[in-house]
Amino acid sequence: MTENASLQSRRVAAVPRGVGTAFPVFAERAENAEVWDVEGKRYIDFAGGIAVLNTGHRHPKVVAAVREQLDKYTHTCFQVLPYEPYVELAERLNALAPFKGDAKTIFFSTGAEAVENAVKIARAATGRPGVIAFTGAFHGRTMMGMSLTGKVAPYRKKFGIGIPGIYHLPFPTGDVSVAESLRALEFLFRADIEPGQVAAIIIEPVQGEGGFHPAPVELLEALRKVCDDHGIVLIADEIQTGFARTGKMFGIEVSGVEPDLVTVAKSLAGGFPLSGVIGRAAIMDSAEPGGLGGTYAGSPIACAAALAVLDVIEEEKLLDKANRLGEKVKSAVTKAAQRNDTVAISGVRGPGAMVAFDIVKRRGANEPDADATKRVTQAAIADGLVLLSCGVHANTIRILMPLTIEDEVLEEGLAKLEKALVAANG
Repeated sequence: MTENASLQSRRVAAVPRGVGTAFPVFAERAENAEVWDVEGKRYIDFAGGIAVLNTGHRHPKVVAAVREQLDKYTHTCFQVLPYEPYVELAERLNALAPFKGDAKTIFFSTGAEAVENAVKIARAATGRPGVIAFTGAFHGRTMMGMSLTGKVAPYRKKFGIGIPGIYHLPFPTGDVSVAESLRALEFLFRADIEPGQVAAIIIEPVQGEGGFHPAPVELLEALRKVCDDHGIVLIADEIQTGFARTGKMFGIEVSGVEPDLVTVAKSLAGGFPLSGVIGRAAIMDSAEPGGLGGTYAGSPIACAAALAVLDVIEEEKLLDKANRLGEKVKSAVTKAAQRNDTVAISGVRGPGAMVAFDIVKRRGANEPDADATKRVTQAAIADGLVLLSCGVHANTIRILMPLTIEDEVLEEGLAKLEKALVAANG
């Protein structure tokens, strides 16, 4: 039998250390919200491949759609010989777009590609170079994605300066208010770049790697007005928030604010590599033919999977289920926080099933405790629960179980979470 230890030794020898791995546990098979490693140990998955598996591991309808597509063709390159799954998926996403008016959609393979191309489209539409992002944001590991990401370590460390024309505003969380964020924008326009040189403002409706902090509605409304006043494109990065995770198809819908472009990936295709940009048709048509695309962009297999994912979200009413799951999780964590034998917990939050909470050094205080947070995730994995941390201070526990999780598996996972919170306090 292959063992985790031997595979980890091979991994260390063969794969560069720049690819971080949360746990030295090697997956063998998975079903819905459960994973078994190469040694046969079962795990409950509260990570979902980092928000990729809203419809679970190997959903039968997704697997069936992929098998059917495999029997037809696997690749032609959409720019050479186009195919119906790409067009059909674009049509369905256009109908779901979180803004009024005509929409168009283009597909890529990764979230970072979606972000890169959203910026390219915004620059083509406005003829301007500048882009504004936020501290704590995560937009990918390519040069553009890294430059937009508002966290140095580990995403920008050792990689030199970012792309020129990228500016960051403080995201309103902790000791930063919405008024202070907007005041910083005023300073930016006076000191560094005039509004007429800004192509886009990009924001996550709920910061992902930054700690699952929802963007305040007041901020989103103010950004919409600024963009309208100055002809700036507002980009909603929905890569982690999209496809029912927040109880809405897209996280920005919680606020009622309409973006101009939307980047999507992760749970779009149920585990297959697919990303895209959904946008207002006039903006999307700004680029010249040949200026956008990619050899593998919009893979027919991934498009077939994504069409099945959209069916599952609708048929299994995952928007409603996300809200129910989120309430259960928040209730369980709040109950655990009231115990006196767990690590100190604060800030239980998140729309729908995009739930997180912070580990702090003392009850009633806000001082981050990254060490205790790591103890929680390590205790969890030892007990068969895959649990991830995040946040600017590495003290946030995020919960991203599949929205298709069975009730009994959810309850078992929450019991393991509570057990880990106690074990980490020992």
